[in-house]
Amino acid sequence: MALNNRNFGRTKAIVAFLLVLLLAVGLFASCRDQQEPGSEQLEESGISSDLAAIAEARGLTPDDVSAALKTYTPSGTHDEYILFASGGHAGQVYAIGVPSMRILKQIAVFTPEPWQGYGYGAKGSMEVLAGGYVNEDLPLTWGDTHHPALSETGGEYDGDWLFINDKANARVAVIDLRDFETKQIVKNPISLSDHGGTFSTPDTEWVIEGGQYAAPLGWSYSSIENYRDDYRGMITLWKFDREAGRIRPEESFAMELPPYWQDLCDAGKLVSDGWIFCNSFNTEMATGGVEKGEPAFESGASQRDMDYLHVINLDRAVEVAAAGNTTEVNGFPVISLDTALEEELLYFVPEPKSPHGVDVTPGGEYLVISGKLDPHTTVFSFEKIMAAIEAGDYEPDEYGVPVLNFDSVMETQVELGLGPLHTQFDDKGYAYTSLFLDSAVARWSLGGPYADLNDDPDWTLVQKTPVHYNVGHLVAAEGDTVSPDGNYLVSMNKWAVDRFANVGPLLPQNFQLIDIANPGATMQLLYDMPIPDGEPHYAQIIKADKLEPWEVYPEVGWDPITQSVSPHATAAGEERIERDGNNVEIWMTAVRSHFTPEHVEIRKGDHVTWHITNIERAYDATHGFTIPAYNINLSLEPGETETIEFEATHDGVFSYYCTEFCSALHLEMTGYLFIEPDDSQAFSESD
Repeated sequence: MALNNRNFGRTKAIVAFLLVLLLAVGLFASCRDQQEPGSEQLEESGISSDLAAIAEARGLTPDDVSAALKTYTPSGTHDEYILFASGGHAGQVYAIGVPSMRILKQIAVFTPEPWQGYGYGAKGSMEVLAGGYVNEDLPLTWGDTHHPALSETGGEYDGDWLFINDKANARVAVIDLRDFETKQIVKNPISLSDHGGTFSTPDTEWVIEGGQYAAPLGWSYSSIENYRDDYRGMITLWKFDREAGRIRPEESFAMELPPYWQDLCDAGKLVSDGWIFCNSFNTEMATGGVEKGEPAFESGASQRDMDYLHVINLDRAVEVAAAGNTTEVNGFPVISLDTALEEELLYFVPEPKSPHGVDVTPGGEYLVISGKLDPHTTVFSFEKIMAAIEAGDYEPDEYGVPVLNFDSVMETQVELGLGPLHTQFDDKGYAYTSLFLDSAVARWSLGGPYADLNDDPDWTLVQKTPVHYNVGHLVAAEGDTVSPDGNYLVSMNKWAVDRFANVGPLLPQNFQLIDIANPGATMQLLYDMPIPDGEPHYAQIIKADKLEPWEVYPEVGWDPITQSVSPHATAAGEERIERDGNNVEIWMTAVRSHFTPEHVEIRKGDHVTWHITNIERAYDATHGFTIPAYNINLSLEPGETETIEFEATHDGVFSYYCTEFCSALHLEMTGYLFIEPDDSQAFSESD
């Protein structure tokens, strides 16, 4: 029977698995008997002495061999999952295969990226980047990406869109997963930085962007002496239009919050759908000022035993905003704090101090909160929260926000270890929490409706697995959806220390893949993966078969920004150059192995608009295009049309060429741009 490539690859993998499994058994036996691999036991089990010699030479243990089997992905086979991870200070997003942990692509988002031609002359990407500028005088060419969020349908990842925030500049980007390219960046009009974004509601009607450090709203100024009166927190609800694939700022709004420092958010699901939860810190409202003899932020913001979990009625807030019961800040509608209280939109729940993460269980019944300075994780019941609101079981804070009775809404606390942070879930009734100070991942059993899924006592620590080192976020396969997969977990560690070859004082960070498929077995560390960008934060893991990216663009002349055929699409034989005064417009095609036209003659001082269409239809037949000195570099995927505009400010002879090795005659895929000095009489107006 004929096998397709994937089945053939799987067959090879299964054979390899069986062979190396036998090797592992043999190694284990030889270690047990203090005999060398390749001994009589190995030979009797049928293991090749060559394989045994390799294992012996590399000092591999049976656990090492097992880990290699679980992660090895033969050439030509594909990963079961795709992990989308923030790129940290690079301002981008990584797409990583799981379990292979191979980097498949770095998606350009907030930072110009030359290989993809993003921000280097292509009109579409230049406009996308400009959409996130503070204003024309303050262009932004980097971002600090933190929390990617996949679009959802019914609380399940649907593989259509990906959102990512920029903490440094309070921006949100939209990535289209049909071609893995950024289509939109929006700048928050009331805040200059954020952290608690992005998170999607269960049907991706709203993209949540929470704040971080309190400040006067609308980028305005006020002295720190006026902190309590003039400084505020915020949460922004961006309306997402799925059909258009764009955030609609004109249908979006924000809510004013007290000047506590909001942190991470999560959307309710199933029983808690229609609510949003954000934790906070610095409810002390510390203002720092060590240079003036005042307490430092880190001590001033850690005085109280409790901070506040923000509980927000999203459905009701949408109604209030739609009714126009808002104020304008920088032209953006904001529900004032007074209105939020009048309309009963906002409640607080005391939570362990300095929390960093609120995670909603798959059914939406519980909220899991961990305080960095508390060895417990705290579980709150959504049902109890609703009951406390209904019963008026609360007292106001100094801004009048109802603070619910802690004992009335808490379900339980589970002692896990030092520095608990983030939690994810599997399909067997277990939760997984990162322990920053312990440098470990804790597995613990859920109770309530999840108790029947596992064999451990309810709300109990089951085991801890060491990681290397200082884990921040972690992510399980579809672990924050209504139906997690389990199987794999990735620990996103802030320090690498001794894990990799020394590359100088600035070290990579470390993603570690962990096997969580069998809750009866010890969580096994499978793979160390260095990440070469500054502090990636969070990730989500989606089943690969939910993604349906294009192999080539649907039609020749495709504009990736509009996701339709460009009006400037150029077919073979339609190439031309037209002049209108000092405006020159060029229509060019690219195909292996030449550009048409190969000579372009213009004058210094001309305004140039240049359209290039890759007329290839073959899979992976990408061409590049660059012009020296003018900072122009494009990536033209099969079928794509791109447009560049520039002023011909310098005369000379410029050789443009294809930057992607596309064929045996790649080096010959070139042409000349001739820019005549402006005093030349070689051209007339009729040329």
